[in-house]
Amino acid sequence: MALEGQSPYSIDADWNKLYIGGEWIDSESGESTPVEDPSTREVVTEVPRGTEGDVDAAYDAAVEAQKEWGETPPARREQAVQGLIEALEEHQEEIIELITTEIGGIHGVGETSIQITQDHLAEAATLPRRMKGETAASNIPGKENIVYREPEGVVTVISPWNFPLNLTARALAPAIAAGNSVVLKPATDAPIVGGLVWARLAEEAGIPEGVVNVVTGKGSEIGDHIASHPDSDVVAFTGSTEVGQHVAGLAAENLAVPAMELGGNNAHIVTEDADLDQAIDAAVFGSFIHQGQVCISINRHLVQDTVYDEYVERLTERAEQLPAGSAHDEVVLGPIINESQRDEMLDYVERSIEDGATLETGGETVDLDGVDDSLVVRPTVLSDASNDMPAACNEHFGPIAPVIPFSDVEEAIEMANDTEYGLTGSVHAGDIGAGLQIAKRIDSGNIHVNDQGINDEAHVPFSGTKASGLGGYNSDDFLDEVTEKKWISLQHEPREFPF
Repeated sequence: MALEGQSPYSIDADWNKLYIGGEWIDSESGESTPVEDPSTREVVTEVPRGTEGDVDAAYDAAVEAQKEWGETPPARREQAVQGLIEALEEHQEEIIELITTEIGGIHGVGETSIQITQDHLAEAATLPRRMKGETAASNIPGKENIVYREPEGVVTVISPWNFPLNLTARALAPAIAAGNSVVLKPATDAPIVGGLVWARLAEEAGIPEGVVNVVTGKGSEIGDHIASHPDSDVVAFTGSTEVGQHVAGLAAENLAVPAMELGGNNAHIVTEDADLDQAIDAAVFGSFIHQGQVCISINRHLVQDTVYDEYVERLTERAEQLPAGSAHDEVVLGPIINESQRDEMLDYVERSIEDGATLETGGETVDLDGVDDSLVVRPTVLSDASNDMPAACNEHFGPIAPVIPFSDVEEAIEMANDTEYGLTGSVHAGDIGAGLQIAKRIDSGNIHVNDQGINDEAHVPFSGTKASGLGGYNSDDFLDEVTEKKWISLQHEPREFPF
């Protein structure tokens, strides 16, 4: 699958194959989709343009493989996940380079993706031995109740483009560890790191044929067929709320379990008692890492009016110091994933300025030598913002920091909760106890005191509230999603019936 002398994980390898039933095959269509490096705007490789027929073949393989895989002893399933860890560690530098080339992630983002993925794989490796049943007393004389935990069957994983490696791992690894098989559909903008890389890792780890299947293709062409497939028992999706609602609806038609991590509009609350050095350090990272293309990044900065001017001045100064350019260079901010995402976020900025916000810095693209129509956007700070401005009320998914003043803590809590989303958030209030009291009143699945929102630990539950998600990831929460309980009763003594 690679050119002679090259690693199969190189961008120059042959990625133009689907992985179904343990075989690398051509798409039924015979067509391919180009993969563009967002830093250089150059086409670097091609991947298959999968069809509904390819999707059906993947589910056929998954259904067949799961019959035996579900009966596989826990130690063997644990060994399979350990094999993924070993393969990932062996090829991590190549995969980091793929992250840079395919999605514009700087080297540090790639390293972080590897570390988080290792954490998820290590946690998943413990799950086979944690799939324990239970017994329950009975109200009926002579009856014994046994509750078994069994795999759901086939888990559909629809992964995103922003952190495709680790956000695929957190669904795929627990699913197979629990005895399920998987059909993986990566995002169109990240078909390699979010999809085909996992096929190669699974193959190298010795995971049986058909347990992991990968179909690349356009969501507009095969997405609905995957989400609504009758052989799918669980649909794990990470992406926007709008698309997630559609996917969950299709899954529900077949009574498949929807596990959805959706959009966010996360507030970073800073009171007058906060340590501004810490608050701004957290703000810079939480707003600008990976160009703000993180569902749990800071979307709004809510700052008490008594420290507002100083906060804006210092945040602006820090933003202007951040180097932005090609992800292949020594920069902090690389490119936005594609033109439509870039244009949408810049439109939010422009309309917010029209509504009265002040552009402190940024709001424009960075010219790159030899690159037409650059996707790199300068880190942007907007002051005099309000909660209803486009850059604040929408999930902008970019390096944009609207700073909104509040007068007291009650107003800050009200403003933070004034959104349809409830994914994450952060609080800096000086005293950690005061921060905790504010955090407890924020309507979100997770919130972080004296930090920012970008946190993920595989052994800690992760979920969203309101329009930010359905179901849960990590630890036992996702194990519950990909397994089902089966009650078997044993009547040891003859039972008396009324007729």
